[in-house]
Amino acid sequence: MPRFYIETELAVDTQVELTETVFHHWVKVLRAQVGETATLFNGQGGEYEAELIEVNKKTAQVQIKSFNPDNRTPSFNALLGQVMSKGDRMDYAIQKAVELGVTDIQLLTSERCEMRLKYDRDQKKLDHWQSIAIAACEQCGMNKVPNVLAPISLTDWVKSAQLPQSRFVLAPNKDQENVVLNSQPDLALLIGPEGGLSEAEIDAANQNHFQNWCIGDRVLRTETAPVVALSILNYHFSIK
Repeated sequence: MPRFYIETELAVDTQVELTETVFHHWVKVLRAQVGETATLFNGQGGEYEAELIEVNKKTAQVQIKSFNPDNRTPSFNALLGQVMSKGDRMDYAIQKAVELGVTDIQLLTSERCEMRLKYDRDQKKLDHWQSIAIAACEQCGMNKVPNVLAPISLTDWVKSAQLPQSRFVLAPNKDQENVVLNSQPDLALLIGPEGGLSEAEIDAANQNHFQNWCIGDRVLRTETAPVVALSILNYHFSIK
């Protein structure tokens, strides 16, 4: 059964008009016919089974048949601070982080950041990344869509009083001590750019209670690092 994110209120035993995006994908591209069903979710929790009951030239109506409260979210909340990168690398990092259950993604700039978003037109780029998060939720079954937050500087973010107490930065561990992942389910994870974090940025993170987390002997790419870290966290919290 196809799944679609729809920005509208949903309730069982009501009729809903499909948004332009869902209409195009389901009716125009997939050629859905009256009587077919799909799963709809609006990011407010849970998902709904909807039956297509009327198709017109530019619009369609569905009947909401049932509700499933399952959100398929992990047992931990991970705020990902991701320094931006160019091209497909950023798309990949966002897509896979969402599939692995990230709670929200805070875009960051840093000393070695490859790109800057400074102008109003760059809202299109933010909308693009948010649409990637939505599409990842449609594919993987998550019903709560992570927010892709407008970029701020790394140094400002690590100082934020709103960050969880449990904080990690992917960086070399000079003391060669293994990071201990405790049972605290709320955490922040900092991932640097393709060129790596500077010593000053790592120091700033450490001064604000970020622990250095070195995952193995190899250097991970900026788009691979969140995938590996979130996979480890999924395993860690699944065995608690």
